[in-house]
Amino acid sequence: MSASNGEPVLAAAHAGAELLAALLDGMDAALCALDADGVITHWNREAERVLGWSARDAVGRRGFAGWAARSADAGRTTERLLSAMRRPGRTVHEFALLRKDGGRVLVRAQSARVLGGDGEPAGVYCAFTEVHAQIDLERSIALSEALFEDAPWGVVLVDVDLRPTVVNAVAARALGTGRTPPLGRPLGELVLQGVDELEGALQHTLSEGVPRGITEIWVALPGPDGEPVRRCWRSGFVRLASPLAEQPVPLGVGWLFHDVTEARTAEQEADRLRFRASQLHRAVRAAGECEDPMEAATAYADFALAGFADHVLIDLVEPGTAEGAPVRLVRAAATPAPAPGPCVALPGGGIPARYPRGHPALQAADRTGSLRASAPEPEHPGASASPGAPAEGAWARDRRWPPGTAHALCTPLRSRGRPLGVLTFLRARPRPGFDRADAVHAESMAALVAAALDLAGAGREPREP
Repeated sequence: MSASNGEPVLAAAHAGAELLAALLDGMDAALCALDADGVITHWNREAERVLGWSARDAVGRRGFAGWAARSADAGRTTERLLSAMRRPGRTVHEFALLRKDGGRVLVRAQSARVLGGDGEPAGVYCAFTEVHAQIDLERSIALSEALFEDAPWGVVLVDVDLRPTVVNAVAARALGTGRTPPLGRPLGELVLQGVDELEGALQHTLSEGVPRGITEIWVALPGPDGEPVRRCWRSGFVRLASPLAEQPVPLGVGWLFHDVTEARTAEQEADRLRFRASQLHRAVRAAGECEDPMEAATAYADFALAGFADHVLIDLVEPGTAEGAPVRLVRAAATPAPAPGPCVALPGGGIPARYPRGHPALQAADRTGSLRASAPEPEHPGASASPGAPAEGAWARDRRWPPGTAHALCTPLRSRGRPLGVLTFLRARPRPGFDRADAVHAESMAALVAAALDLAGAGREPREP
């Protein structure tokens, strides 16, 4: 073969050797190779880092006796490594080696045979790591698998675009989906309300890299009947960074959460009951100092209004209404509209309420229990109004209530077995509608208001001169 033809072959062989050396030195695992006689042929930089012996110290030596292993252990160690030539696949062993500084290190090694050009075993290669590093890795993997399979908390991995990439079974149940549908979808498609706070916590963790600590986030999720379901999640966040990069590269955020809705709802209900009991106590004390029974009735209404509603109305049954005739109501006291304020009695005994037939207050006057009413939910701001839909505010205007009213609670005023009138509480959006607990509170206040109105002579027939 001529020199001109041999030069490319030699150059290719040299380049191949350089590539092999670069690959070996770039590995994260320590690696050495032995030929069929037990002579070390390869030794990479990670092996030098673990044991301190350089490639110049190691390559060409027969086995580990006299340098990288104690004499009593060296023969057995080399024999175990070379035994891999007699079987296919990988063999895992643990043995002790000596550092260059004299210290001992326990390593876990995987060895496999190397076949020559003729297909016969020509030696073995051995990749090894310190046992404690391997155990740490296995623990990390086991922890990850346990979190996503057996953890009692919801666990979600979110990428840098704030889209779920992995969801465990608890989180899938909490979101009301399976484990696959949430993947890659924006959080806004999974959470109806509270997504801004959730995304803010995730972005803070990504940017700062320091966990925010435990935080509680109220969210609303789509319910089975289409109505939003509110849940409270106690959440923790940790930033995930790649361990392979020289500089920390965020991979996303690990989000762990636990549903504490029942506990928080019970606490809120207890706080609400304590506040309302306190208001009831204060109302009784304040009304006891009023000389005018009508003033006492408005005092009760004012204390009931705090933290409960935006407006309160006191309507009395018009005196002289014949038995069996439709009830007519007279506005006796009210908070000012449109701005909320204290409940004030109207001069001259009040004015006719002029409620249309079927009005909630008229219905409440004919019954012994409270009646709740709410305006229809407004259409989406971007949607066009449907033909014939009432204009905004028409619901409140048609019922003779202050502008902006969206929710009403009408409670009958009764004393000594006869109707005296109706106590009406009103709320505007975005406050929620009245619930059963609200009705119980209103009925407690209505009993006090009715007693004061009865003392003031409400509902009595006017005496003839």
